Amino acid sequence: MLKRIFTLIFVLSCTLTIYSQTGTIKGFIYDVSNGEPIIYTNVILEKTTFGASSDVNGYFAINKVPRGKYSLKIQCIGYEDTILKVEVNSNSILALRIELTPSAKTLNVVEIQGQKEISRTESQVSIKKITSQDIQKMPSIGGQADIAQYIQVLPGVVFSGDQGGQLYIRGGSAIQNKVLLDGMVIYNPFHSIGLFSVFETDVIRNADIYTGGFNAKYGGRLSSIMDITTKDGNKKNTSGKVSISTFGASAILEGPLLKDNDMRNYSLSYLLTAKNSYLSKTSESIYKYIDGKLPYDFFDVYGKVTLASSEGSKINVFGFNFTDKVNQYKTIANFDWKNRGVGANFILIPSNSSSVVEGVFAYSDYTMNMEQTSDNSQQMSNIGSFNGNITATKFFSGNNQLKYGVEMIGNSTKTTYESNDTIKDYSSEVGAYVIFKGFLGKLLYEPSLRFSYYSSLDEFVPEPRLSLKYNLTNNFRIKAATGLYSQTFIDTKSDRDIVNLFTGYLTSSPDLNGGIVSTYKGKDVNHYVEKATHYIFGFEYDIMRHLTVNIEAYYKKMTNLISVNRDKLFDDDDDHALYPDYQKKSFAVEQAEAYGGDISLKYNDDRLYVWAIYSYGKVTKTSETQTYYPHYDRRHNVNVLVSYQVGRSRSFEISARWNYGSGFPFTATAGIGEIQSFSNGINSNYITSNGTLTTLYGKLNVKRLPNYHRLDISLKKRFDVFKHSILEIDASVTNVYDRDNLFYYDRLTSERVNQLPIMPSLGLTLKF
Repeated sequence: MLKRIFTLIFVLSCTLTIYSQTGTIKGFIYDVSNGEPIIYTNVILEKTTFGASSDVNGYFAINKVPRGKYSLKIQCIGYEDTILKVEVNSNSILALRIELTPSAKTLNVVEIQGQKEISRTESQVSIKKITSQDIQKMPSIGGQADIAQYIQVLPGVVFSGDQGGQLYIRGGSAIQNKVLLDGMVIYNPFHSIGLFSVFETDVIRNADIYTGGFNAKYGGRLSSIMDITTKDGNKKNTSGKVSISTFGASAILEGPLLKDNDMRNYSLSYLLTAKNSYLSKTSESIYKYIDGKLPYDFFDVYGKVTLASSEGSKINVFGFNFTDKVNQYKTIANFDWKNRGVGANFILIPSNSSSVVEGVFAYSDYTMNMEQTSDNSQQMSNIGSFNGNITATKFFSGNNQLKYGVEMIGNSTKTTYESNDTIKDYSSEVGAYVIFKGFLGKLLYEPSLRFSYYSSLDEFVPEPRLSLKYNLTNNFRIKAATGLYSQTFIDTKSDRDIVNLFTGYLTSSPDLNGGIVSTYKGKDVNHYVEKATHYIFGFEYDIMRHLTVNIEAYYKKMTNLISVNRDKLFDDDDDHALYPDYQKKSFAVEQAEAYGGDISLKYNDDRLYVWAIYSYGKVTKTSETQTYYPHYDRRHNVNVLVSYQVGRSRSFEISARWNYGSGFPFTATAGIGEIQSFSNGINSNYITSNGTLTTLYGKLNVKRLPNYHRLDISLKKRFDVFKHSILEIDASVTNVYDRDNLFYYDRLTSERVNQLPIMPSLGLTLKF
């Protein structure tokens, strides 16, 4: 029934938007100083109701414009207003290249108007659009503001800790989050010390963070999408940044290889970034009070070359190498992560229509190794992945648009455990999708449909989705979303582990070593595709000019979740053929449900930025034998972010962030016991033989860890040192009041290990 309703909506949508041959104004908006596209810019025809906003590529299109002469007004925060005289003829397409001049004034009114326009014309259900300017409002921990720190304050996001932290979004596990960098799939975007990601903040053009209800463009994950786009290299001049702090250092260099000028209608530019952490060195000298050094080191390199035409078409070729090491972690293990990849994406603008064609082709490889220092035993996990997609977008009048495309993903996984058992698997996914965004009066509706085919399971999965927004007034908007989602990646972490830095990547398949159960609760398991259904409802209200409240409630049902079988007792052999699957298979099937709600208040004027978020969530999983809370089930989460700019030039800025989280569930240690192997069968003498000491566990996740809270503060001061250079001094303090936040208890020694203590830092940044 649901599929028929979605099909009917698509037919009606396409019927209501038959393309007519009328005048069109389209084009790209760029920064005149560096040639970088300017996103989310208002473009309006004065004294009419026609207008549009530029997208993440700086592209806009206004269709079905009546014949005549107009004044085209372009407004964007931080740039001078621009007015162009244009003339539109019937059945003609006017293509423009618009360059805006940065303004010395802060045009806050323009920013507010732009945000309201986006709020009315985008569904914005469970999505946050982030720019590098937004990230800079965070306290600069270790002298570097980072998207990893910003994502932690988003509604519905739970972060498990400062060290080895993982993100859990609205009841989903970490493996249910998909991260894209310029269209390439990234399998581990965060470093082992949870303050930093692999992304360089200053080169992020835009990041769309979906915490649920995302449209059919995105597939292969149940919970969330993080779609990050980097900017192109400077097309006008060579520029860069060098930064150094007590935590690490970073550098950016960009510039033109071939400038766009009157002699040629294209440009070639480059962008290079590098950053590293040397906490393992500075923690021994600067932070001597820490119990043991902080063994976290990483080194990230990213490069990009852009060939762009003056009409807006372009192709990017990019590559990266991200490495992460943890040496002698609590003297028990060594870890290292290697994340590398290469890819290309493009955008094509046909000259005779307002359509846009985009695509990406990329390959990435991620490997994680763990070595136990006590016995030199090793574990390893590797995933190699190819992904490619092509998407076309057709723009209609009134901001209506149709988007459709195809996607293909291929994975090879290999995981080796302590027992030297190795699991290998090959899988591929093919997806096709269509998305329509339309308007009926005050109603914005966005139905979409995705078809996913998982070849390794021979499963074809239709995934209908729908987003709605009703603009009740200019200041009050109601929104909702629902949809079906699927994936085949499975979680290999045990829910009994208080902390576990090792994650093996696998895809669900009946051929997994040890196998997956064939029944669940007495019913046959007909397929091994994990599925989820999202239901989201909320509203946005502009309380006053600078103050907005956003409230959302959600319910998520997840089925066929594949996980490590904690109920396994026997080997899967002929001797135990009569025992049920859940007692002898290595992987089990579970169901889960999550529900909760978020409320956020945002105040933003010329100088003061305040963002306060409260999230409530509850998630339960049901296995063959019990219903329990997973280790990331956090009931209450609070974040308060404040940033204030001081002085006429606003060269001094103070930022603070306070986070509170209620305790995570965990499985307590009931004791230490001796286990006999009975290697000689009935002839074994259990009275005189020595057994093996092992941990005895209590009931699964019935206890709660202590509450977590932390305050971070940073101060920034900017100086104009040369004609085109800026020096920034940053002083920050992590965990200002030195809260003893629990990391974990050692099960064998009962030693308490805490998260990061108070850590002051100092940083210098030179931009040129």
